[in-house]
Order: sequence, then C-alpha cells, then structure tokens
Amino acid sequence: MKRVTPALALCAVLAAAVPSQAADQPAHRDSYGTKAPYSPEQSPRTYQKVPAGFTPVFTENVSRHGSRSATDSEDGDLILALWNKARAADQLTRKGAEFGPEVQALLDAMAKVGYGNLSALGKQEIQDTADRMADRLPALFRSIAANGEKIDVVSSGQGRAVDSANLYAGALATADPDLKPLIGATRTDKDLLYFHKAAGGAAYRDYIANDQRLAATLKSITDQPKTHKAAYSVLRRLFTADFVAGLSGDDQVAAATAVYNLYAIAPAMSEESPDGKGWGMQRYISTSDAAWFGYLSDAEDFYEKGPGFSDSDITYKMAGVLLDDFFKQVEAEKAGTSTLGAELRFTHAEEIIPLAALMGLPGSTKAATPGVPYTYANNPWRGADVAPLGSNIQWDVFRKGDQYLVRMLYNEKETSFKAGCTPISKGSKFYDLDELEKCFDRN
Repeated sequence: MKRVTPALALCAVLAAAVPSQAADQPAHRDSYGTKAPYSPEQSPRTYQKVPAGFTPVFTENVSRHGSRSATDSEDGDLILALWNKARAADQLTRKGAEFGPEVQALLDAMAKVGYGNLSALGKQEIQDTADRMADRLPALFRSIAANGEKIDVVSSGQGRAVDSANLYAGALATADPDLKPLIGATRTDKDLLYFHKAAGGAAYRDYIANDQRLAATLKSITDQPKTHKAAYSVLRRLFTADFVAGLSGDDQVAAATAVYNLYAIAPAMSEESPDGKGWGMQRYISTSDAAWFGYLSDAEDFYEKGPGFSDSDITYKMAGVLLDDFFKQVEAEKAGTSTLGAELRFTHAEEIIPLAALMGLPGSTKAATPGVPYTYANNPWRGADVAPLGSNIQWDVFRKGDQYLVRMLYNEKETSFKAGCTPISKGSKFYDLDELEKCFDRN
C-alpha cells in the first residue's frame, strides 16, 4: 500500500468523514487499511450445502501475499531522526521517551525479516488458508490425486508473492503427500498478476502520474484542517508543544503519517515482537487519529486502485486479464481440454483491489461522483475488507452430468456474483456456468 502523502489544498466538507472514537479504545480494524492482517470471514460450517448430485471437479483462486514487513525503513528513519532531535533538546514527553526504542526494535525486526518480505504471521496466514481449502474440498483433492491431474501455481514474480505461492503449495502437499508430484513449480506471469506494471497497465500508469483531477481530489482530501489537527495530536503524544510548534504544517503531517504507517504495519509483524504478542504501537496514536489517517490511506487506494470516479474505469479495466483467466480455466474444464484440478495465483493489493471493482464484489460497487469526494460516510469501500493482507477470491466448480455450477468465496465467505447474475435458486450462492457466461458477456 502506498504511503499517505501531505497535500496542499483544503476541502472542509470532509472534516466529519470519520466518526470520533474514544482516544484509548482499541483501534478499529478499518484504521489499518490494506495492511490489516487476514482472517477468514465465514466458518465453513455455515456454508450452503452443495446441490444434490454435484461433485467438485475444479477450484481456482487469486490470493494476495500474506502479512509482510514494511517495504523500506523510510518511516522509521524519518521519525527517529525527529525523535533524536527532540531527545537532544529534552523535548520528549514521557510516552515519547518510550517511543524511540520501540520504533528501533520494530525496524530491527523488519530488517531481520527483510523489508517487503513475509513475516511469520504472513507465512502462517498463507499456510492456514491452504489448509482450509483442502478441508473444504476433500473429495476434489482425492480426485486430483487419483486421476493425476495437475495443480498449476503462478505468481507475480515478486518475492513475497513467490514465497506465498510456495508456502501454499507446500501446505497442500503436506495435507496430502499424493499431491506433491502433481504440483507444478511456481511460475511467473507478470501480465496476469502484476498487470499494473506490465504492458496492459500503461494507460493506468499515465493516469496515476498525470491525471490532474486525481491529483486535485487527493490533495483536497488530505490537506484539510482535520488532517493538521490529527497530525498535531499524534505528535503531541511524543513531543512537547514547543517542539511540535517548531515544525511546519507539512512537516507535522509527514511526521504523523510516519507514526501512522508504523502503527499500521505493526500487527503484521506481531510474532516478531519481543513477547510475540505485538508491538503496542496503538499506545502512540489515539483511535480517532488512527481512524483519520486510515481514512486518508483508504481514500488514496480507492481513487488509485478501486472504484475511483464514476465516469471512468481506468483504475480497474486492466484487471480484465485476470477475470478472463478465471473464465478460461472453467471453460477449459467444461470443454474437457484442461489437465488441471486447481489453478492457484498469488499477487498483490494492486491487482486484488481493481479485480474486486471489476467483478462488483461487496464493498467495491460504488464509485465516487466527480466533485463529491469519497468519505466513510458516503461509501462502504474499506481497504481492510476489500484487500487485507492475504485476501483471496476463489471459484469452486461442481459438475452433474453436463451442468456446471460455480461457487465464489471472497476472503472465504460465500459471496454472490454481481447484480444481474441469477443463482440457481433464490438465495443460493451457486450459479450455473452458462448464466455467469451470459452475465459477464462472454457468450
């Protein structure tokens, strides 16, 4: 996830976008944005029964990599430089005095893991997700082993995605050793799973770099009185009033953003903490301030990767290559031309978020009207729900004679397909493949 950056314009209409919360209450998961650690959203015990006579014949997914360390030390370096300056001037608060050593310990832990690499929690998230897939579809994996079908594993080629792919595949092989010789070596397909940086993302990259409406909107959201008030509040927990007053407004926002970014990444690194229970970074930022900076982070992701502006599909159109691959795999299974029992893909938030928007998944269906900025009050989009670390989309395929049904799981929750797609019966989460082909204009 990109860092929240200070902007230069004001938009007072957004001042109440995030509800106030008691300062010392546990932070809401939303405040972590897309850095929120993963947890499955439904117990398999509550899944609908597979319609009578249907047996599983194929499964496919796309998964974001698991929890990771920060991609670099920039936030820690920035705030530690400020902290050392305040310490030398005897301008730390009591809580601020504790903050510097905590940050240094977190940086040391991330450096040991490797910046941008999977943390211990991230590895466990991926392995647990694979175990649950195996538990959900025991008949399918028995059939794969018995018939010698292949399991294809593909990643973006980026280290944490490759590691996630290998861990996932390894967990499946551990659950059933007969699968091991059937699991292919993890291959790389950047066009499919790193499309925002591939040839298909050229227009998107131009939008991010040069679109003036995007830049103006993000500036209006970020640089407003509430941001500066929250930044001051964050820094006053650590530094004296005189020290904070000596910083420019933009420097205050940059420093507070660094504190927020460390707060947001800390849960992903919980198992690397001295007691294995977490870093306690929530002690250094109030719940309301974390919520505000979390909203700013969500706003950036919403406009740069998600539904974006209602009159444009530039942020998610490029995900068509991935949705197309989902259909191609199922179509090959139906046509009898596939040798696969499972297709497993591993990628990043930059791919999961636009795919969710393109597919019309819950929380990703509402774009922002130009001139009416995205807020928590007017839009349900939340990074922690749409694409937390380890987030995933899975299609399970069931067959009865010549009929094929598809069930979708989104972060392991049974999820309806987009509006306009009709399930086999009212309230069912199972869809006839022919209906999905029609609904997604593939006929």
